[in-house]
Amino acid sequence: MKPEELLYAETHEWVHVADSNGEKIATVGISAFAVEQLTDLVFMELPESGSQVSAGNEFGEVESVKAVSPLYSPVDGEVVAVNSSLPENLEILNSDPYEQGWMIKVRLKSEASLGNLLDYSQYQKQCSESG
Repeated sequence: MKPEELLYAETHEWVHVADSNGEKIATVGISAFAVEQLTDLVFMELPESGSQVSAGNEFGEVESVKAVSPLYSPVDGEVVAVNSSLPENLEILNSDPYEQGWMIKVRLKSEASLGNLLDYSQYQKQCSESG
């Protein structure tokens, strides 16, 4: 997945939505910008498959040597897959945050929450203003 093709939450999570057997499945991760800001990741907590997530609510956390940061779901739905190897291999987020660095896959309850997300250029603008 290319960063330009994704949608972004203001809290730096990215989303890629694809059709899978007639259902909309959203893959969620955190942006390269977020990984750079966090630096030196040491711990990650992700939800169980089957968990319900809601847009704007926490689904897990990532810890760096600097701080613990909540991970916010950009969408509403049910977690159908978890990248369970990621917490043991956090360096993947530095090298490949948009492919191997995905965190959860969510079966969308509705697509309404997607309307609140930023496209790539809007997200880049937000990052440059906050950086």
